[in-house]
Amino acid sequence: MEVKRIKLPLDPRAIEGLKAGDRVSISGSLYVARDAAHKRMMEALERGEQLPFPIEGQTIYYMGPSPARPGQVIGSAGPTTSGRMDAYTPKLLAIGLKGMIGKGSRSRAVKEAIREHKAVYFAATGGAGALIAKTIRKAEVVAYEDLGAEALRRLEVEDLPAIVINDAHGGDLYEEGKARYRRAS
Repeated sequence: MEVKRIKLPLDPRAIEGLKAGDRVSISGSLYVARDAAHKRMMEALERGEQLPFPIEGQTIYYMGPSPARPGQVIGSAGPTTSGRMDAYTPKLLAIGLKGMIGKGSRSRAVKEAIREHKAVYFAATGGAGALIAKTIRKAEVVAYEDLGAEALRRLEVEDLPAIVINDAHGGDLYEEGKARYRRAS
């Protein structure tokens, strides 16, 4: 199967060309945020403040890294369950977020917001954190350093492997897989 090369930040034409089930190789800058960082971002927005990074066209990876060993950029960097960020995601998509990387399915509200705002949700392989870490060239804390592993980070990645789960056209790889299974049985 062909692997599509994706450059970050995401270009609207690239998003338009992605379909659920596409294998991708992602390179460029992305941001890392989990539950606690998302909560803080929402609180900042509610106070009328700017986010600590320019969200327009950006991708957020739902991940909490383990500490880096000497000579490494980052420790294990596997995805966390994306559904934990579902309460925050529609708002972030509405203000310009274009991509998300994590694991697991998304809520109906998130899938509708992905379609409405022409975004994309990728899945990275859970349990492959040590391998994914090898694709990370640079890591830096951007905000919320007091959150430790849940601090907001910026990563430079090269050829991070992922699969499109939810595309901008309403495609959902998980639902399509379930439907194929039902027809086969």
